[in-house]
Amino acid sequence: MEGIVSPTPPPYRLRIVPEVHEWLRTLRAIDRQASRWVAEALGALIERGPALGRPLVDTLSEGKKPTYPNLKELRPHSGHESAPRILFIFDPDRNAVLLVAGDKAGNWAQWYREMIPLAIERYEDYLKKAEADGE
Repeated sequence: MEGIVSPTPPPYRLRIVPEVHEWLRTLRAIDRQASRWVAEALGALIERGPALGRPLVDTLSEGKKPTYPNLKELRPHSGHESAPRILFIFDPDRNAVLLVAGDKAGNWAQWYREMIPLAIERYEDYLKKAEADGE
């Protein structure tokens, strides 16, 4: 079948900053159900990549002139008492870079004011390190 391109790209890769890796490890230890929901959402992100949309992924706004207009939020299923979120962006190689993670339950507006700048800072650090490493 020459010339036919599969509509499904190969699975996407995750790049996880150490702080998010630690959060995932802690979540697994303290809330197994939330950890399963996060794992399912990450599995969907690996499988669908940039094509994954609502309700699992939403694009975030960082103001009128965003530095990174493709900053996204992974929104796993959540229970009554938790609302786990992971902020991420696709790097130039189309890897999903997980930048910030946490539970925003009860802190809806403030969580974004604090975490979006932190995600941007971590992404810029990630890009600098990748450039220095020759990636």
